[in-house]
Amino acid sequence: MQWETVIGLEIHTQLATQSKIFSAAPTAFGAEPNTQACAIDLGLPGVLPVLNAEVVRLAVRFGTAIGAEIAPRSVFARKNYFYPDLPKGYQISQYELPIVGRGQVEIVLDDGSVKTIGVTRAHLEEDAGKSLHDDSLLGGGYTGVDLNRAGTPLLEIVSEPDMRSPEEAVAYARKIHQLVRYIGISDGNMQEGSFRVDANVSVRPLGSDTFGTRTEIKNVNSFRFLERAIAFEVERQIDLLEDGGSVVQETRLYDAANDETRSMRTKEEANDYRYFPDPDLLPVEIESAFIERVAAELPELPDAKRARFRDAFGLSEYDANLLAGSRALADYFEVVARTSGEPKLAANWVSGELMAALNKAGLEIDASPVSAEGLAGLIARIKDGTISGKIAKQVFEAMWQGEDDADQVIEQKGLKQITDTGAIESMIDEIIAANSAQVEQYRAGKDKVFGFFVGQVMKASAGKANPQQVNTILKDKLKP
Repeated sequence: MQWETVIGLEIHTQLATQSKIFSAAPTAFGAEPNTQACAIDLGLPGVLPVLNAEVVRLAVRFGTAIGAEIAPRSVFARKNYFYPDLPKGYQISQYELPIVGRGQVEIVLDDGSVKTIGVTRAHLEEDAGKSLHDDSLLGGGYTGVDLNRAGTPLLEIVSEPDMRSPEEAVAYARKIHQLVRYIGISDGNMQEGSFRVDANVSVRPLGSDTFGTRTEIKNVNSFRFLERAIAFEVERQIDLLEDGGSVVQETRLYDAANDETRSMRTKEEANDYRYFPDPDLLPVEIESAFIERVAAELPELPDAKRARFRDAFGLSEYDANLLAGSRALADYFEVVARTSGEPKLAANWVSGELMAALNKAGLEIDASPVSAEGLAGLIARIKDGTISGKIAKQVFEAMWQGEDDADQVIEQKGLKQITDTGAIESMIDEIIAANSAQVEQYRAGKDKVFGFFVGQVMKASAGKANPQQVNTILKDKLKP
C-alpha cells in the first residue's frame, strides 16, 4: 500500500522583550537558576499578572507580516495541568480567541516549486520552567527545577496540516524562523530555546481524505533533527500499520543519539486541560489604528527583498535567495552593491570570499572585520582596473586582519596593477625569446601551451600585470 504523510507544526517563538509577559522579571538567557523568577511568575498568593504591552505589538507584527486576521478582541485562558516546573498549576495561554487568526506563508522547495502553507493561528502564552535531570544534584538521583523561564513570553504559531514530507516541514520551519528574525520579534536562537518546534505527524492511505492518528514530537531544537525525527516517525507508523497494529495518539521525544522517537506520555485533548478564561486578566482589545501603525513599521519582508534583488540588481534566483536570507546580510549586501555600483560583483564577493571568511571564523555578518563600505571600496578598485581579482584577494585578507581600507593597503603593499602596455610587451618579448620550444608548440596547434605563457608573465610581474592586456598582447605576439 502507498502512504501519504500529513504534518502540522507548532512553533514556540520567544518574543524579544526585556521582561516577562505578566511581570517585570527579566528574560536574559544564562542567569543562575531561579534568579529571574518573581512572585508573579511563581504564582504566590495575592499577586496579579499585568500584561506586557510589547508582546501584543510583537504578535500583531507577526500577524500582519503573514497577512493574517488580527483579532479585535482576544482572551487569555488558564490551561490546567500539573507538572513540577509549572508553579501555578496552570499556564496562561489563549484558546478560543487567539490574537492572530488565519494567515499563510509560501515556501520554496528544492525543485524550485512554491507551496503555500496555511497558518491556523498564533497565540500568546507564558513559558513554563525547566526540569533539570542532573546526577550531580544533591549527590545524584534528584531532579532540579529552574523557574527562570517561567513567564517568558511566547508566540505559538500553529500551522495547518499542509506539509507532506519532512523536507516541506523543514522548509516551512526555516521560513518562519527567517521571518521572526527579519521582523525583529525574536532572536530565533534554537540553542537557547528561543525557537522550538513540535511536529504533529500522521500517515494515511494515499488518496484518502481522512486523517490518520497523529503523534506529537515535542521540543525539537534544530532543523536537522526535525527532518530526521519526522522521517523516523513516518517509517515507524507505516511499519506499525502494515504489521496490523495501530498508532497510539501520544507525545513522543526525539532521541538524537539513537536517531529515534520514544514515547513520553499519552497525548491530551483540549478538554483535558479544562481551559477557562483567566479571571485576573481583562480581554485584549485592539483598535484598527494600532494594527495600521504596526503594519507601517514592518521592514521589507524576505520574499519582497528577494524579488527586488533579482529584478533591480539582475541577480540569479539562487544569489537573490541567499543574500536575502537574513536581514543583516541583505542590508550589508545592499550597501556594497549601491556604493560600488557593481551589484553582480558585490554578490559574488559577499556570497563568496566574505561568507567563507565569516564561516571559517565562526562570525555573523554583524561582526565582520570588513565593513560594507570597505568591501565596496575594494570592488571599486577591481572595477577601475587598479587591481585584478586575484590581487583583490590579497587586499581582502589584509583588510580582514584589520589593516586600513583598500586604497591604503594597495598603496602600502605596492599591489597596484600594471596596465602600462609597453611594460607588459617588454616582459612578454623576453619570455617568448627565452621559450622558443613552447612558441613552436603553440604555433603548431597546441593551444594549452598558451596557459604556460600567461603563467610566466604573471610570475614575472609578481601577479600585477593586467590579465586582459596580457591575454590580448600574448595572442598577438604568438601569431605565426
